[in-house]
This record gives sequence, structure tokens and C-alpha cells, in this order.
Amino acid sequence: MDARAHVVVSGRVQGVCFRGAMQEEARRLGVSGWVRNLRDGRVEAEAEGERGAVEALVAWAHGGPPSARVDVVDVEWFAPRGEGGGFVVRRA
Repeated sequence: MDARAHVVVSGRVQGVCFRGAMQEEARRLGVSGWVRNLRDGRVEAEAEGERGAVEALVAWAHGGPPSARVDVVDVEWFAPRGEGGGFVVRRA
């Protein structure tokens, strides 16, 4: 684990399977972390893993699943915390 990103995605990203699709993509990339809906209609996630894999997940978030419309992706990078255990969908 050498990178951790906090991501907030704005647009039409709730009710379009964004969280489940992000979970699937994160698992495919071998990234750990979580994703959840925010009450204001955005989606928030934290992802940790190899830098290239986390960057790939952030790049994926700029498009999301086919039914989503992503307007803005805000990303902050942090030192990894050693979080393991896969990538989960959290409740808001």
C-alpha cells in the first residue's frame, strides 16, 4: 500500500449504481476502502492500495458507470493507513 485517496464525486451519481460499480472496479484493481452516498447527492469514497491502482480508480470515477453523469471529481491524496479488507459500500 503506497497511496490513499479521498474522492468526492458530484453530478447524477446517486440512483445509477455508482457505488456498486465503484466497488466492482476497486475489487478488480485490488484497491481497499469504501464508498457511500452523501445526503447532498454526491458520492464519497476512500481508496487505498498501489499508487497506480488507486489512480486508475480515480480515473474511473471521472466517468463512472454508463448511467451516471459526473460533473466534478474532487481528490485529496494522503499517506496510506494500511487499510485492508477489501472495498465496501457504506450506508450514508
